[in-house]
Amino acid sequence: MNKTVGIIMGSASDLPVMESAQRVLRELDVASEMTVVSAHRTPERMVEYARGAADKGIGVIIAGAGGAAHLPGMTASLTSLPVIGVPIKSRNSIDGWDSILSILQMPSGVPVATVALDGGTNAGILAAQILGASDNALRLRIETYKKGLQDKVLESIAAVESHETR
Repeated sequence: MNKTVGIIMGSASDLPVMESAQRVLRELDVASEMTVVSAHRTPERMVEYARGAADKGIGVIIAGAGGAAHLPGMTASLTSLPVIGVPIKSRNSIDGWDSILSILQMPSGVPVATVALDGGTNAGILAAQILGASDNALRLRIETYKKGLQDKVLESIAAVESHETR
């Protein structure tokens, strides 16, 4: 059975960052679902989502949050599924550092894989790689995707090297 990636965020204002995770998952042909789950404003919804995710066929959860950013860690405390945290630079953020540190500095026993600030794309790729560890077809799609990234860089070399400096 192919697993789904659950994408959750603390508020709808996080959507521009989290959409990039969903975009790359679509490109890799990985099913995903996306919703808002606030650790602070809808804690019961968060508990229900985290505890029921595996039963719904979710294999990895990507949780994005700004500010105090408790959603990834609280979600990880409620499930045995891998959780990937995406710190988001929000309007109430301390330049994103509060979100980064809230997600990164988890206590022993409650791991959260953490990507860069506003790193939705990398969260999507990492989620696919986690699922791809037991899915050869997905792993091959990821290899093709990464080869495409390499090709873009190689194609840009001539343009950069022929650029005149002033």
